[in-house]
Amino acid sequence: MKVLLSVDLSRNDAPPTTTHENMATMKLDSTPPVDSFKIRCPRLGQQISFSYCRRENVGLPCVKTLDCWYIYFHVVEHLQQELSDAEWQESLAKPPIPKLLSLAELIDKAQNQAKGKK
Repeated sequence: MKVLLSVDLSRNDAPPTTTHENMATMKLDSTPPVDSFKIRCPRLGQQISFSYCRRENVGLPCVKTLDCWYIYFHVVEHLQQELSDAEWQESLAKPPIPKLLSLAELIDKAQNQAKGKK
């Protein structure tokens, strides 16, 4: 795998970083990018590394992991090697819950908790 690195010469202790431009020249394989490589998370709205996405869902991958990372490396192949069949089914194979239904469930849960405290 060919990786181009850029180094901030103003800091002697700065680790090399991989840039998005450099990723475009990389041959895709099943190795995830280094943690210094970050992409914008559509759910959180900030820069996130793959290692965060890999464990975001209570130790399992975020439901958007495949959508977000497929252009950078063979994320499906990587996760199929790392996850058991049950973990794959639980985190990535089931269809996502529609946002409106998810919000309704959260509201219902909060209302039930509030009733229990009274």
